[in-house]
Formats: sequence, structure tokens, C-alpha cells
Amino acid sequence: MCRFAPHSSVNFFRFTRKARKLRINNGFSRFWYLTLDEIQSYCLCCSLILEASLKGTHLIKTPMKILVLAWEFPPRIVGGIARHVAELYPELVILGHEIHLITIEFGQAPAMEQVEGVYIYRVPVLPNDDFFEWVGQMNLSMGKQGGSLIRESLDFDLIHAHDWLVSDAAIALKHYFKIPLIATIHATEYGRCQGLYNDTNYYIDRKEKELTHDAWRVIVCSQYMREEVKRVLDCPVDKVDVVYNGIRPHKKFKDPAFDYDEFRRRFAQDQEKIVYYVGRMAPEKGVAVLLKAAPKVITSLGEWVKFVIIGGGSTQHLQDLADDQGITPWCEFTGFMPDEELDKFQTIADCAVFPSLYEPFGIVALESFAARVPVVVSDAGGLPEVVQHEQTGIITWANDPDSLAWGILEVLQNPELASQWVENAYATLKERFCWSTLALETEKIYYQVAEERQGVEW
Repeated sequence: MCRFAPHSSVNFFRFTRKARKLRINNGFSRFWYLTLDEIQSYCLCCSLILEASLKGTHLIKTPMKILVLAWEFPPRIVGGIARHVAELYPELVILGHEIHLITIEFGQAPAMEQVEGVYIYRVPVLPNDDFFEWVGQMNLSMGKQGGSLIRESLDFDLIHAHDWLVSDAAIALKHYFKIPLIATIHATEYGRCQGLYNDTNYYIDRKEKELTHDAWRVIVCSQYMREEVKRVLDCPVDKVDVVYNGIRPHKKFKDPAFDYDEFRRRFAQDQEKIVYYVGRMAPEKGVAVLLKAAPKVITSLGEWVKFVIIGGGSTQHLQDLADDQGITPWCEFTGFMPDEELDKFQTIADCAVFPSLYEPFGIVALESFAARVPVVVSDAGGLPEVVQHEQTGIITWANDPDSLAWGILEVLQNPELASQWVENAYATLKERFCWSTLALETEKIYYQVAEERQGVEW
């Protein structure tokens, strides 16, 4: 369990030039080899602890054991949760915490493995044509695995659940073992559907409310989502913390040995500009708005432009729309693109467009920042918190094809300005969206809950 010790300099993590040695509660020792960035993160962590002690806290917080439930984790990628958990928790491991993450089996991925220091458990879930019955079976499997881990004397300090899909297992484990629960709400059913209209909507909405009600604290990814969770899920706003999503910018490096010009010709001629969207094909992502904006862009650029639509799922309705608009020759629907190929593609594109009607945060914008691609977004949801208008990109009006076309042309017809926005955007990744900093913010919430738990008779 997490313990709080009186302040003493000997309790700080010791660093050597090559490694630091961590003493875990059960006496098990590990060596972690640190990069300069990791050492800087730790120094920042230590300075924050020292600052707290000087203010009268006089507590040094020791490493914690966290049980995480998430229905997606690489190589299973459905939406943004997979990347979020895959990149956040290794940073918490670097901070000294022990993370055990339960997800579901996928392909040939091992049932148990350690990924960047995070213990991963993939549980089986039988196929089921009824999605909600499948979700129920997933929760039973997760609950069984979580219970087994707890009974093995892993002594978890907290449970962290990601979205409503894992809520039944998380809530059951919380009550049975009396372990505080933290919930991250990545989006709401009300927001995705722009209202509640049928039994499915109301069911998911109820599950989201149950999860936020049972959670000790709730984490969201933007100020916009903080207000939405308060308004839509009736969650007290003082129970909700904002921790932005982050990114690993190094994923988008250019390989000097790779022929990017030849790769680019798979999608467009040399003189054609590439405008792309990547993401789900759900209505709230606004791909239809992009296709309706395309004719004006094509005409303005003398037809020297290509629109590349990247993402899995059914696109027939969007291809039909492109045909109706008379823009099929200027559009390419690639379907799902593997991460390795997508990383290369983003570095050769001229403009990224995310015309969402609803967007809690917009991690895809960060991906484009990292690839140094100019970004055009709508003003929906949390996107204006990520993109600063005419500083790190262009913000347009949601669900307005004319506004979106204007934004795209601002980027493509003003290359010098667009280049400056790209540099500004890349700089903000370290300033505002660095996972090591976001891990410290998450850790602060963990310690708050653990400390409050010690004062409660349960």
C-alpha cells in the first residue's frame, strides 16, 4: 500500500550516472536506466515534493500500485484510449509506480507481458453479436482477473477505469475490496450523438453516470469536457480534474534512408497539395463537412490538390457524397492505415484537417503537430484548447463548409505563415502536452485520493 513518510533527504530517489535503484514495498529491487529527459522529470518531481514540504506538508509519498482497466491497448486500437493508456502509464512507471493493466485479448498478443514496465493482462472474451452482452462478458473476465491479482496480495492503492465500457468490473472491484476508484471519461454518449434519442443512448448515459458517481475523482482531457461532465452526467465540478492528452513527438521522425518522394507519389502527383483527415468515420467527426468544402478548395488551387481520407470502417456513404459533389477524382479513401505507414504519411502531407462536430480533446491534432503538418480544425469541443488560432493552426466554424474551405486555403496559399504555425505548434508539445508532465499531474491526483482514503473508515 502507499505509505507517507516524514520528510528526509534520504527518502529521495538516488541517482547515479547509469542507473537508479528503486525499493518496492515487497523488497523487490529493479534497475531503471534513465534518459536525460527522464532525469529532468524526476528532478521536477523531487522539487515539487520539496516545495510541498517547505509549505508544511512534511510528507514524502512512496510508490503506489495501480490497477488499470481499459478495453483497448495496443495492438488493439479502437479509438484514442489505446494510445492514451499506452503512453501515460510508462511515464508513471518512470516515476516509480507499479502499474497493472487489464485489457482484452487481441490476435497473437500475449495473454501476459510487460510493456515499458507496465504489467499487461489480456483476458478472453467470447464473440457475441449483441454488443452489450459482449461488454458484460468482458467485464466479468476483467473482474475475475482483477480479483485474482488482488488476492495475490498485490495490495493495490487505487483502481483507474477508462470510460463506461469497463465500469461494471471497476465498480464491483471497488466495493468488494474497498479500493478507491478513479475514472477517466474520454467522451460522453450525449456529446457523441448530440443528444439522447433511443434506449442505447440512455443505457450508455446511465453507465457513465454510475461510473462518475462511484469514482472518488473523475479525470477529463479538457476544460470543455469538465463542463460537459458536470452538465450531462450531473457530476460535481469540484470532483473533476483536467489532465490533457499528450504525445511522443519522436514517433514522427524522418528516416533519412527512406524515399519519401516515391512514397508521396502513391497518393498525389508532385505538384499536387495533400490535404488529409485521419480518424473514425463517425458522423461527429465531420468528414462530410470536409467533402462539402473540397469543391471550393479544388477550384481555388486549379485542381492541384488531393484529399486523402484515412480510417477504418464503412466509407461508402462518404464516397457517395464525394461522387455527388463531383470530386471523386480528387479524393482517395485509404481505409485503415498502420501506424508505421501513417507516421510516414503525415510527414509528407501539406495540411491536416479535423472538422469535428464533437471533439473532447483532439489528440489527432497533436499527432499533426509532431509531424510538423499545418493544422485546420473546427471550434468544436476541446479543439480550441489544443490549437491556438493563427498561432499554432487555423480554427474554423464547426459544420460550416465555407469556413472550413477558407481555413484550408489559408494554410495552402500562405506557406510562410503556415511554416511559422508549424514551428509554434511543435514547441507547444513540450510546453503543454508532454507525457512526463501530464504523468506528474495524474500522480498528484493519485496521491490526493490515497491520502483522503487513509482518513476514511470504510
